[in-house]
This record gives sequence, structure tokens and C-alpha cells, in this order.
Amino acid sequence: MERIVLILFLITQSLLAQVHFEAKASKNTLGLNERLRVDFTMNIDGDNFNQPSFEGFRIIAGPSQQVSQSWVNGKSTFEKTYSYYLLPQQKGNLIIKQASIEYNGQIYKTSPIKINVTVAVEQPKDPNDAEVSADDNIYLVADISKTNPYINEPITVVYKLYFSYNVGITNWRELDKPKYNDFWSQNIDIKQLVGEEGIFKGEKYRFVVLRKTVLYPQKSGKLVIEPLSLDIDVQLPTNRRDMFGRVIVADGNKRVSAGAKTISVKALPEVGKPEGFSGAVGKFDFRVSPSKVNLKNGESLDLIVSVSGNGNMKLFNLPKPVVPNSLEMYDPVHSEKVNTVLTGMSGKISDSYTIIPQFKGNYPIKPMQFSYFDLDSRAYKTISSPEIMIHVLDGPSTNEEPVTKTPGITKNVISSSQQFKYIKLKTDLVSMNEEDFLGSKIFYSLLFLPFLILPMIVLFKRKKEAMDGDINGNRIKTNNRLAKKYLSEAKKQINNKEPFYVALEKAMHNFLKAKLHIETSEMSKSNIQELLLSRNASQETVIDFIVLTENCELARYALTSSSTIQNDFEKAVLIISDLEKQIT
Repeated sequence: MERIVLILFLITQSLLAQVHFEAKASKNTLGLNERLRVDFTMNIDGDNFNQPSFEGFRIIAGPSQQVSQSWVNGKSTFEKTYSYYLLPQQKGNLIIKQASIEYNGQIYKTSPIKINVTVAVEQPKDPNDAEVSADDNIYLVADISKTNPYINEPITVVYKLYFSYNVGITNWRELDKPKYNDFWSQNIDIKQLVGEEGIFKGEKYRFVVLRKTVLYPQKSGKLVIEPLSLDIDVQLPTNRRDMFGRVIVADGNKRVSAGAKTISVKALPEVGKPEGFSGAVGKFDFRVSPSKVNLKNGESLDLIVSVSGNGNMKLFNLPKPVVPNSLEMYDPVHSEKVNTVLTGMSGKISDSYTIIPQFKGNYPIKPMQFSYFDLDSRAYKTISSPEIMIHVLDGPSTNEEPVTKTPGITKNVISSSQQFKYIKLKTDLVSMNEEDFLGSKIFYSLLFLPFLILPMIVLFKRKKEAMDGDINGNRIKTNNRLAKKYLSEAKKQINNKEPFYVALEKAMHNFLKAKLHIETSEMSKSNIQELLLSRNASQETVIDFIVLTENCELARYALTSSSTIQNDFEKAVLIISDLEKQIT
């Protein structure tokens, strides 16, 4: 028996020793513009092949699978290969990590491969290829309407991709999105990319408009617009032709950048700046209109303060009315009907105040003033509204003179007939003869209370056992509690845009550090994606997580409504809850 076990053990070890699984690279040193082929080869038909993360590289083709099997003199040979074509993303010493397979319950891994990536090198050309280079035929340009605007003067940035008639473009990907720090920004939707013709560098080029953005600078000085960068797949014609005489094209790759742009923003002049100027820049019309001026006691009127025109409509505050003390004025309802196009914002904004009179009489609403900076004349202008007289036809009268009050300060006027309204006029008398405890209702209640509690304890215990057995339900509750824990700080700041998004971004990162046991220095986009996918997180949830964290930075400087902030908060709770359920 012992011999049989020993023989089986030796056979098993012999079979295990014959398993070969290795990784091979086409070269160990290459330029930044060269391609690398990596093959993962095994001599057995392994299962559950897991590719490495290829950090620092971009997969441009693969995996392609090849299987070969032969019999020679009764001996069988087998080989399976997974092949990848990679393009380096950065210079330096990069490592292709281990791939793994499973065979007969055992896990086999390849050895890491060290790759040295140098600067771009001049590649030898095929004599059959044409002298056409993507470098001289593709350009990404950022057209800026004005480089020295005033604060809150609109400027436009249009990103155009120019390409000559010698090349074709099959696809492109964004490497870096433009960032507009210290600008209010609004993207103009492009429903469909349309190819056009134009003159660039004195020659005819084709071009497409990729992005249109309206910017309003929020502070003076030199502000930098960080560039848009693209990775483009191109087709280059060669001198070779197929059997039908058609030109054969070669696939290529080109990375382009619009370059950083510096905007010199001028401060608004201090000379002539009106008191109460709230930052309006453009050309506007100002109106103050009541819904009615004659009303009875108990009726209300709506006082609408509105501004219409062209300018930074969403970036200034409307003036507040000053009303007499006997008129109760409530907080306004704000409305916006603003359209944003390439020339900037236009439309109408308004505040509607509800006003209720308290006494009979005539009450004036003082004239209001609205000031703005006119870009055409480069001077400040002020529009004044007329005085509005409110006539209250009936109701209690007051001997007090109409006294105006500032917004936000409310003074209650109480008539003499209501001076004792809040004094309690009735009382409940309690007998001084106390009832004996023995034989009282409280005595019998306490006597039978344990017998009533006992069934409740049994029912509670059974319910708790059922809840403890509900593993899935308990896990969902735990997930929700964990999500609330990490997002509690963000929830406290939900009414403050910038602190909210700072706290939201920290909450997302802290959640990752707690779940994946990583440090801040390891939290790159590619590393986060690799770790989450390796822990069985879904691709859709990982993409939502990365997009939300990227948008936190942009949302700090963009104008964001309270509904958008609430939606971002709910989205973060959902993403963290999903990741908690998916991560193993």
C-alpha cells in the first residue's frame, strides 16, 4: 500500500514538474513610440487565465489566442499562447506583472518582466512605405475668442482637430480633459460631429469641432487653461497597392495636445463703481412690478424684481426691496430662464416676494437700484425703479406712521385687544387626597406586567433569530451604515458647494483606502481600476466611481444647483453601497 501511495506521489510530482507557463516580451528595451509584443505561453490547457494589469502601457491589440497540438512517434505536444500588443504610456523602468492560470486545482503564475522605456526613437522605414507622417498632418487647436477679458466677461474656447487629406482618422480617446480653474464654465452640446474644410497654416485641411465651452473668469490676473490631450488612431497611405490597384494603408498612432493657454483677466475699474454693485457685467434691463397695488386686509401681493438681457446672469444677486414695517414680506422665490450659447448667457432672472399687509393705509415701497458694468462703453450704469404705493382699503387701522424696514428684519405689531391672548385663562385642579398604592391601577399594572412582557420577549427573540439568519438583508444594512459613515461629513456640507465636493472626494478616497488597504500615493486612476476589477467589482460601477471622483474637482468651480449636489450625494451613496456588496 505504501508503495502505491509513493508511486502515485512521484507520478503527480512528475506531472506538476512538466507544467510550463511563462511570459515572453519581444524586446526588453524600446522607445516611447515603439510597440511591444508580450506572449503568455503554456504547455497545458489551463483554465481561468488572468492577464496582468499592464500598468504604464496601453493595450492596442489583443488578447489573441493560438492553440497548437501535434503527435510525433506517439508523443503528444500541446501549446496555448495569449498575445498582446502594447504601447508604452511613459518613460522609465516598467514592470509587466504576473499572469495566472488554474490547472488541476493548482495556480500557476508567470515571472514579472522588466521593460526599459526610453525616449522616442527613429524607426526604420520600409522602402515600400510613403513618406507620410502623422506628426505633420494632425493638429489639435484651441481657438479662444479673447485673451484679455474683464472679470465676468464671456470668452469662448473651441477645440478643433485638423487633419490633412493624406491621413485618415478611425478613433480617438481623451488622455487629459481641460480644466478651467477660477472660471465659471458651461459646455455647449455638440449633437453630431461634422467634418468641415478650412485653411490651416496656409493649406487646405479637414477639421471637426470636438468641444465648445463658454468661460466667465472669476478673478483678475493670469489664469491658465489646462490643455485637452488626445490619443488618435490614424491610417497612413503607403506606396504599396493591392491586387486591384488600391493603395494599402498602414495603421498608426498619434498623440496631440492643444497646449496650455494663458488668459490675462482685467479687474473691473474702481473709479465710478456704484455702491451696492453685485458683479453684473453685460447689458441689462431692470424692472420692479407688483401684481396689484389695491388690496384688502388679508390679501397678498407678489412683488417681482427681475433683470433681463445679456451677461453673467447666474453670477450676481438681485437687489432686495425695502418695505414699510406694516407689510409682512417673505423670502423670495428665485427663477431663472437663461440660455447659454457661444456668445454667453442671455435671458431673465427674477425674485418674487410675497407681501401681506397688516393694517389699513397707504404704504410706499422705496425705489430700487440695479448697477452693472457695460462692456460696450466700459463704464458702470445704474437703473432705478419708480416708487410703488400700496393701498390697503380696509382692515384694522394703526396710529403709527409707516416705517420702512430693511429686508430680513420683521417687527410684529400687536393691537391692544390681543395683549392678553397668550395668557392661560383656564386651569385644571388636582385633588389633594391621594389614592393608596395597594389595590390601585398602578399596583395591578405592575403585578401583571411581567406576564405580558414574557410573550413579547419570546416573539422578539424569534424575530431577532430570523433577522440574524437573513445574511443578505444584514449585509445590505451593513453596507448602508458604512456608506453613511464615510459620507457623513459630506452630508454636513451639502449646502456649501466647495466644502461638499472636497468632503465627497475625501470620502470616496477614504472608502477605497479602508476597503483595499492602500495608501494615498497608490491611488492612481489605473491602479484603482485594476484593484477594484480584481476584487470582482463590476466594470460599470468602477467607471461610475472614477467619473464621480474626477467630477468633484470640476464641480468646485462650476456653478452647481442644489439638486445637482443632492444627486451627486445620492449617487455616491449608491456607488459605495454597490462596491461594498461587490468587493470580495
